[in-house]
Amino acid sequence: MNAAPPDPVRLISLTLGYDRHPAIHHLDGTVRAGDLLALVGPNGAGKSTLLKGIAGEIPVLDGRIERAGDIAYMPQADEIDRSFPLSVMDLAGMGLWRRAGAWRSLGRQRRATEAALAAVGLDGFQARPIGTLSGGQFRRALFARLILQDCPVLLLDEPFTGIDARTVDDLLALIRGWHAEGRTVVAALHDLAQVRAHFPTTLLLAREPIAWGPTARVLTSDNLARARNLSEAWDEGAPVCAGPRIAAPHDHDGHDHGGHDHGGHSHHHHEDAA
Repeated sequence: MNAAPPDPVRLISLTLGYDRHPAIHHLDGTVRAGDLLALVGPNGAGKSTLLKGIAGEIPVLDGRIERAGDIAYMPQADEIDRSFPLSVMDLAGMGLWRRAGAWRSLGRQRRATEAALAAVGLDGFQARPIGTLSGGQFRRALFARLILQDCPVLLLDEPFTGIDARTVDDLLALIRGWHAEGRTVVAALHDLAQVRAHFPTTLLLAREPIAWGPTARVLTSDNLARARNLSEAWDEGAPVCAGPRIAAPHDHDGHDHGGHDHGGHSHHHHEDAA
Protein backbone atom coordinates (compact mmCIF):
# COMPACT_ATOMS: atom_id res chain seq x y z
CA MET A 1 0.00 0.00 0.00
CA ASN A 2 1.36 3.43 -0.92
CA ALA A 3 2.17 5.73 1.99
CA ALA A 4 0.13 8.91 2.26
CA PRO A 5 1.95 11.98 0.92
CA PRO A 6 3.50 14.25 3.55
CA ASP A 7 1.63 17.34 4.67
CA PRO A 8 3.07 20.09 2.46
CA VAL A 9 2.88 22.98 4.96
CA ARG A 10 3.00 23.16 8.75
CA LEU A 11 2.73 26.49 10.55
CA ILE A 12 4.16 26.49 14.06
CA SER A 13 3.45 29.48 16.31
CA LEU A 14 3.99 31.58 13.19
CA THR A 15 4.33 35.35 13.16
CA LEU A 16 4.91 37.20 9.90
CA GLY A 17 5.20 40.89 9.20
CA TYR A 18 7.29 43.79 8.00
CA ASP A 19 9.93 45.86 9.80
CA ARG A 20 9.36 43.82 12.99
CA HIS A 21 5.65 44.76 13.02
CA PRO A 22 3.50 41.63 12.81
CA ALA A 23 0.89 41.41 10.09
CA ILE A 24 -0.21 37.96 11.20
CA HIS A 25 0.66 36.27 14.46
CA HIS A 26 0.40 33.11 16.56
CA LEU A 27 -0.79 30.85 13.78
CA ASP A 28 -0.55 27.10 14.17
CA GLY A 29 -1.93 24.54 11.76
CA THR A 30 -1.32 22.11 8.96
CA VAL A 31 -2.21 22.36 5.30
CA ARG A 32 -2.83 18.74 4.39
CA ALA A 33 -1.87 17.14 1.08
CA GLY A 34 -4.81 17.53 -1.28
CA ASP A 35 -6.45 20.38 0.66
CA LEU A 36 -8.56 22.89 -1.27
CA LEU A 37 -8.24 25.72 1.23
CA ALA A 38 -9.63 29.25 1.09
CA LEU A 39 -8.02 32.09 3.05
CA VAL A 40 -10.62 34.70 3.94
CA GLY A 41 -10.80 37.73 6.17
CA PRO A 42 -11.26 41.51 6.10
CA ASN A 43 -8.97 43.73 4.03
CA GLY A 44 -5.60 43.83 5.77
CA ALA A 45 -6.29 40.56 7.61
CA GLY A 46 -2.94 39.06 6.58
CA LYS A 47 -4.01 36.75 3.75
CA SER A 48 -1.40 37.95 1.25
CA THR A 49 1.25 38.06 3.98
CA LEU A 50 0.57 34.43 4.87
CA LEU A 51 0.87 33.32 1.24
CA LYS A 52 4.10 35.28 0.83
CA GLY A 53 5.47 33.68 3.99
CA ILE A 54 4.61 30.15 2.89
CA ALA A 55 6.15 30.87 -0.51
CA GLY A 56 9.36 32.13 1.15
CA GLU A 57 8.92 35.66 -0.21
CA ILE A 58 9.19 37.31 3.23
CA PRO A 59 11.12 36.28 6.36
CA VAL A 60 9.51 34.71 9.43
CA LEU A 61 9.49 37.00 12.48
CA ASP A 62 8.73 34.26 14.98
CA GLY A 63 7.84 30.58 14.94
CA ARG A 64 8.49 28.60 11.80
CA ILE A 65 7.10 27.17 8.56
CA GLU A 66 7.83 23.56 7.60
CA ARG A 67 7.45 22.80 3.89
CA ALA A 68 7.48 19.54 1.96
CA GLY A 69 7.65 19.55 -1.83
CA ASP A 70 7.75 22.28 -4.45
CA ILE A 71 5.42 25.26 -4.16
CA ALA A 72 4.13 27.50 -6.95
CA TYR A 73 3.02 31.01 -5.95
CA MET A 74 0.87 33.41 -7.97
CA PRO A 75 0.83 36.93 -6.49
CA GLN A 76 -1.96 39.42 -7.02
CA ALA A 77 -2.02 40.57 -10.63
CA ASP A 78 -1.38 44.21 -9.72
CA GLU A 79 1.96 43.24 -8.15
CA ILE A 80 3.32 42.28 -11.58
CA ASP A 81 4.77 44.98 -13.84
CA ARG A 82 2.83 44.63 -17.06
CA SER A 83 4.82 47.39 -18.75
CA PHE A 84 7.83 45.04 -19.01
CA PRO A 85 8.28 44.02 -22.67
CA LEU A 86 7.27 40.36 -22.39
CA SER A 87 5.13 38.33 -24.73
CA VAL A 88 2.42 36.00 -23.47
CA MET A 89 4.68 33.13 -24.55
CA ASP A 90 7.56 34.53 -22.46
CA LEU A 91 5.39 35.02 -19.38
CA ALA A 92 3.89 31.54 -19.45
CA GLY A 93 7.24 29.96 -20.35
CA MET A 94 8.74 31.22 -17.09
CA GLY A 95 6.92 28.29 -15.53
CA LEU A 96 9.47 25.95 -17.11
CA TRP A 97 12.53 27.53 -15.50
CA ARG A 98 12.49 25.26 -12.46
CA ARG A 99 12.45 22.19 -14.70
CA ALA A 100 14.85 23.50 -17.33
CA GLY A 101 17.00 20.37 -17.14
CA ALA A 102 14.03 18.24 -18.17
CA TRP A 103 13.16 20.55 -21.06
CA ARG A 104 16.47 21.03 -22.84
CA SER A 105 14.87 21.06 -26.26
CA LEU A 106 13.59 24.50 -27.24
CA GLY A 107 11.04 22.77 -29.44
CA ARG A 108 9.67 20.79 -26.50
CA GLN A 109 9.57 23.94 -24.38
CA ARG A 110 7.60 25.74 -27.08
CA ARG A 111 5.14 22.88 -27.53
CA ALA A 112 4.58 22.60 -23.78
CA THR A 113 4.02 26.35 -23.48
CA GLU A 114 1.61 26.42 -26.40
CA ALA A 115 -0.33 23.53 -24.87
CA ALA A 116 -0.57 25.36 -21.52
CA LEU A 117 -1.81 28.53 -23.25
CA ALA A 118 -4.39 26.51 -25.16
CA ALA A 119 -5.53 24.93 -21.88
CA VAL A 120 -6.35 28.39 -20.47
CA GLY A 121 -8.03 29.66 -23.65
CA LEU A 122 -5.12 31.71 -25.01
CA ASP A 123 -4.33 29.75 -28.14
CA GLY A 124 -3.10 32.26 -30.74
CA PHE A 125 -2.00 34.81 -28.13
CA GLN A 126 1.62 33.65 -27.96
CA ALA A 127 3.17 36.79 -29.51
CA ARG A 128 0.91 39.34 -27.83
CA PRO A 129 2.68 41.74 -25.42
CA ILE A 130 1.37 41.21 -21.90
CA GLY A 131 0.61 44.93 -21.61
CA THR A 132 -2.10 44.59 -24.25
CA LEU A 133 -4.06 41.88 -22.43
CA SER A 134 -7.31 42.41 -20.59
CA GLY A 135 -7.41 41.59 -16.90
CA GLY A 136 -8.97 38.20 -17.58
CA GLN A 137 -6.50 37.36 -20.36
CA PHE A 138 -3.56 38.30 -18.14
CA ARG A 139 -4.86 36.08 -15.34
CA ARG A 140 -5.23 33.20 -17.81
CA ALA A 141 -1.58 33.67 -18.80
CA LEU A 142 -0.55 33.47 -15.15
CA PHE A 143 -2.50 30.23 -14.82
CA ALA A 144 -0.67 28.87 -17.87
CA ARG A 145 2.59 29.62 -16.06
CA LEU A 146 1.29 27.64 -13.06
CA ILE A 147 0.44 24.69 -15.32
CA LEU A 148 4.04 24.65 -16.56
CA GLN A 149 5.46 24.91 -13.03
CA ASP A 150 3.72 21.58 -12.36
CA CYS A 151 4.03 21.82 -8.56
CA PRO A 152 2.11 19.74 -6.01
CA VAL A 153 1.24 22.87 -3.99
CA LEU A 154 -0.25 26.04 -5.50
CA LEU A 155 -0.70 29.34 -3.66
CA LEU A 156 -3.05 31.81 -5.34
CA ASP A 157 -3.46 35.39 -4.12
CA GLU A 158 -6.83 36.83 -5.17
CA PRO A 159 -6.90 34.87 -8.45
CA PHE A 160 -10.38 36.07 -9.48
CA THR A 161 -10.35 39.77 -8.57
CA GLY A 162 -11.48 42.10 -11.35
CA ILE A 163 -12.12 39.48 -14.04
CA ASP A 164 -15.23 38.46 -15.93
CA ALA A 165 -17.53 35.61 -14.87
CA ARG A 166 -16.58 33.35 -17.79
CA THR A 167 -12.89 33.59 -16.91
CA VAL A 168 -13.67 32.89 -13.25
CA ASP A 169 -15.60 29.76 -14.27
CA ASP A 170 -12.76 28.58 -16.52
CA LEU A 171 -10.10 29.13 -13.85
CA LEU A 172 -12.23 27.47 -11.17
CA ALA A 173 -12.46 24.45 -13.47
CA LEU A 174 -8.65 24.37 -13.64
CA ILE A 175 -8.42 24.53 -9.84
CA ARG A 176 -10.94 21.71 -9.47
CA GLY A 177 -8.87 19.68 -11.92
CA TRP A 178 -5.70 20.26 -9.90
CA HIS A 179 -7.54 19.25 -6.74
CA ALA A 180 -8.83 16.08 -8.43
CA GLU A 181 -5.21 15.22 -9.29
CA GLY A 182 -4.35 15.37 -5.58
CA ARG A 183 -2.60 18.73 -5.66
CA THR A 184 -2.92 21.14 -2.75
CA VAL A 185 -4.45 24.53 -3.53
CA VAL A 186 -4.54 27.49 -1.12
CA ALA A 187 -6.30 30.61 -2.39
CA ALA A 188 -6.89 34.02 -0.80
CA LEU A 189 -10.43 35.04 -1.74
CA HIS A 190 -12.99 37.76 -1.03
CA ASP A 191 -16.17 36.23 -2.44
CA LEU A 192 -17.69 34.17 0.38
CA ALA A 193 -20.36 32.65 -1.88
CA GLN A 194 -17.56 31.41 -4.13
CA VAL A 195 -15.74 29.97 -1.12
CA ARG A 196 -18.86 28.18 0.14
CA ALA A 197 -19.55 26.73 -3.31
CA HIS A 198 -16.06 25.53 -4.25
CA PHE A 199 -13.69 25.36 -1.24
CA PRO A 200 -14.40 22.66 1.37
CA THR A 201 -11.91 24.04 3.91
CA THR A 202 -11.39 27.63 5.06
CA LEU A 203 -9.01 29.57 7.28
CA LEU A 204 -10.57 32.80 8.55
CA LEU A 205 -7.94 35.38 9.49
CA ALA A 206 -7.97 38.77 11.15
CA ARG A 207 -4.23 39.16 11.74
CA GLU A 208 -4.65 36.10 13.99
CA PRO A 209 -6.59 32.91 13.34
CA ILE A 210 -10.33 33.09 14.00
CA ALA A 211 -11.29 29.63 12.75
CA TRP A 212 -9.84 26.89 10.53
CA GLY A 213 -11.81 23.88 9.39
CA PRO A 214 -14.81 22.85 7.26
CA THR A 215 -16.08 25.94 5.45
CA ALA A 216 -19.65 25.79 6.77
CA ARG A 217 -18.36 25.72 10.36
CA VAL A 218 -15.86 28.54 9.79
CA LEU A 219 -17.99 31.06 7.89
CA THR A 220 -20.55 31.64 10.62
CA SER A 221 -21.96 35.07 11.37
CA ASP A 222 -20.28 35.05 14.81
CA ASN A 223 -16.84 34.23 13.38
CA LEU A 224 -17.17 36.80 10.59
CA ALA A 225 -18.25 39.50 13.06
CA ARG A 226 -15.27 38.70 15.32
CA ALA A 227 -12.92 38.92 12.34
CA ARG A 228 -14.26 42.37 11.47
CA ASN A 229 -13.96 43.59 15.06
CA LEU A 230 -10.42 42.31 15.53
CA SER A 231 -9.30 43.79 12.22
CA GLU A 232 -10.71 47.22 13.10
CA ALA A 233 -9.03 47.16 16.54
CA TRP A 234 -5.59 46.15 15.23
CA ASP A 235 -2.63 48.31 16.25
CA GLU A 236 -0.45 48.75 13.15
CA GLY A 237 2.53 49.75 15.30
CA ALA A 238 2.36 46.78 17.65
CA PRO A 239 5.67 45.00 18.23
CA VAL A 240 6.10 41.26 17.98
CA CYS A 241 4.75 39.71 21.17
CA ALA A 242 5.20 36.30 22.70
CA GLY A 243 1.45 35.62 23.11
CA PRO A 244 -0.19 32.24 23.62
CA ARG A 245 0.30 29.43 21.19
CA ILE A 246 -2.93 28.44 19.48
CA ALA A 247 -3.69 24.77 18.94
CA ALA A 248 -3.36 23.48 15.39
CA PRO A 249 -6.71 22.70 13.77
CA HIS A 250 -5.39 19.79 11.70
CA ASP A 251 -3.51 17.75 14.29
CA HIS A 252 -5.41 14.55 13.70
CA ASP A 253 -5.33 11.63 11.31
CA GLY A 254 -7.13 12.20 8.05
CA HIS A 255 -9.62 14.78 6.82
CA ASP A 256 -13.05 15.50 8.15
CA HIS A 257 -15.12 18.02 6.26
CA GLY A 258 -18.33 17.10 7.95
CA GLY A 259 -19.21 16.05 11.47
CA HIS A 260 -16.75 18.18 13.46
CA ASP A 261 -14.11 20.81 13.10
CA HIS A 262 -10.53 19.75 12.38
CA GLY A 263 -9.25 18.57 15.71
CA GLY A 264 -12.18 20.33 17.39
CA HIS A 265 -10.30 23.64 17.39
CA SER A 266 -12.11 25.68 14.81
CA HIS A 267 -14.48 27.28 17.29
CA HIS A 268 -12.16 27.92 20.20
CA HIS A 269 -9.58 29.69 18.11
CA HIS A 270 -11.67 32.78 18.57
CA GLU A 271 -11.87 32.21 22.32
CA ASP A 272 -8.14 31.64 22.84
CA ALA A 273 -6.82 34.23 20.39
CA ALA A 274 -8.15 37.35 21.99
